[in-house]
Amino acid sequence: MEELIKHTRHIRQNILRQVYAAQSGHPGGSLSAVELLTVLYFQVMDANERNVDTLNRDRFVLSKGHASPLLYAVLAEKGLLKKNELTGFRSLDSKLQGHPNMRYVSGVDMSTGSLGQGISCAVGMALANKLDQNPHRVYVLIGDGECEEGQVWEACMAAAHYQLDNLCVILDYNHLQIDGNIQDVIGPEPFRSKFEAFGFYVIEIDGHDLTAIQSAFEQAKSVKGKPTLILAHTVKGKGVSFMENEAGWHGAAPNRAQYDQAMKELGGESE
Repeated sequence: MEELIKHTRHIRQNILRQVYAAQSGHPGGSLSAVELLTVLYFQVMDANERNVDTLNRDRFVLSKGHASPLLYAVLAEKGLLKKNELTGFRSLDSKLQGHPNMRYVSGVDMSTGSLGQGISCAVGMALANKLDQNPHRVYVLIGDGECEEGQVWEACMAAAHYQLDNLCVILDYNHLQIDGNIQDVIGPEPFRSKFEAFGFYVIEIDGHDLTAIQSAFEQAKSVKGKPTLILAHTVKGKGVSFMENEAGWHGAAPNRAQYDQAMKELGGESE
């Protein structure tokens, strides 16, 4: 567990380094899902340097593609991306674009950005694995605000129809999107009953509790005949005091003083 905690700390530091260096990006929704992807990449999925460019492994789709600083930081922590590339985030000639591009970054399994399309692609990938008798699983992270997109629910209907028990959807339920609280924007809740009505097996957890996350992923593997949703309650901007539960940090970069404070809180060094 101590090793996982160390990974989460490094990942949060590198999220901040990227956004600060670029002076743009999306720190809030990247920080909220750190524990979820840490457990996924370091304990659940079998992706590594040897198989990263093959289909002979589990795959992950970041449907909320604006949280690319999270994915890049995780790939760097995993050793699938050079850490010195992170500071080029969103700069000209860098392969680390504001939304992940699978043509440029090894380990990015789907190019995403337009909300709703990532989960649709993940459904297609899971169906292809079924048809090809490929035993590997497909994981996808979606946002709660993203669930205001009708395409999300079309994808869910397809996943249930084809009984994609090799698909695990993770919902980053931090209650905030760029325009404020999700309930004030369009109100996509209640999530549990909706996903159950769409044919999903639902596991509800604290999205920052590493033990609960480990248990949820193990439970998801045992579900047969239907896809699984891990409904993860999270805090937007988790780990940085002035960013937590603040919608304004959905897509804003810290200034120097804020960056120094954030890195101090995260146990890292400013650069």
